[in-house]
Amino acid sequence: MMATQSANYAWLRGLALPLAILVLWEFVCDMGWVQAIVLPSPHAVALRWWAALVPAQPYDGAQGSYFAWLFSGELLRDAGASMWRIVVGFLIGALPALPLGLAMGSSDRAYAYFNPLIQILRPIPPIAFIPLAILWFGLGNPPAYFLIALGAFFPVLMNTIAGVRSVDGIYLRAARNLGASPGRIFISVMLPAAMPYILAGIRIGIGTAFIVVIVAEMIAVNSGIGYRILEAREYMWSDKIIAGMVTIGLLGLAIDVGVNRLNTHLLRWHRGLER
Repeated sequence: MMATQSANYAWLRGLALPLAILVLWEFVCDMGWVQAIVLPSPHAVALRWWAALVPAQPYDGAQGSYFAWLFSGELLRDAGASMWRIVVGFLIGALPALPLGLAMGSSDRAYAYFNPLIQILRPIPPIAFIPLAILWFGLGNPPAYFLIALGAFFPVLMNTIAGVRSVDGIYLRAARNLGASPGRIFISVMLPAAMPYILAGIRIGIGTAFIVVIVAEMIAVNSGIGYRILEAREYMWSDKIIAGMVTIGLLGLAIDVGVNRLNTHLLRWHRGLER
């Protein structure tokens, strides 16, 4: 009971600052201190966001117009397209990063071979690969997948390496003294001990994928939330821009909460999560 009340209070405390910002934002707009085209009010953004979320017929009869986007439910399709690119690109980047990170973390020889190349490529932001991605893959989803995969690859890789290499030597010596084989030590000792780092890398990688997908959609594709935000900028539709930004934030929050709960479930044995 006490834990539930504490969780509720934590949610209330977390909402206090965003609500205060919304009230201040609404007040500034109502007072006319900023033009609506520069910064629309929160309630105007909320109305546009809801209208874009709910499929309906455009009320002005002009297909492809601003109001057609607002009342067509296109926001759902754009959000779905962005999420699909994030999932596919993240899997392309994370799946090879996990075994490579495990190999580099557990083998000094593999670390010596791959680490110089990794350290050269890791500081290069995925955005810098945009010209090459378009040159190699053209326009459409492939360059977006490539850029998202790059953004997700290195956080997962580096956290996996750090997790494996940070395993306490006491556990390894104890397993060897008990007669465990190298394979059994890797599966039963090193991998579980490194799991908190691996899951943290996955969480960071997903966050990076969100950043990259918006940039990729502004450059290489003609759908998705990033594309719609860029389109809205061309026509100075500020409420549409902010509605897209709010959608990105809500999707990111939902995924982060889901990943965090999954981490808590998978790491319930970890002493750091004991209550």
